[in-house]
Amino acid sequence: MTTNTELQDPKRIELLFEQITALIEQSRQRIATAVNVAEVHTKYQIGQYIVEEEQQGKTRAEYGKGQLQELAKILTLEFGKGFDDRRLRD
Repeated sequence: MTTNTELQDPKRIELLFEQITALIEQSRQRIATAVNVAEVHTKYQIGQYIVEEEQQGKTRAEYGKGQLQELAKILTLEFGKGFDDRRLRD
């Protein structure tokens, strides 16, 4: 069993700090990776939905209808920046 005096040893505290710091950094990296994967998947699916709607079974889409601009407006209102029509087209 560890006593209070052993925990007060600066070397032990430093080692404990380093272990905890490494754990937190690893966890943050895993979280960032998971978020990136989810974002890529979400944007891919958004693109699929848009292509399916715009093309409606045709080989090429007709972009003159303004649907994409309207969709961009309401997505931006709901979710903030990152959903302008240029980005939705990309």
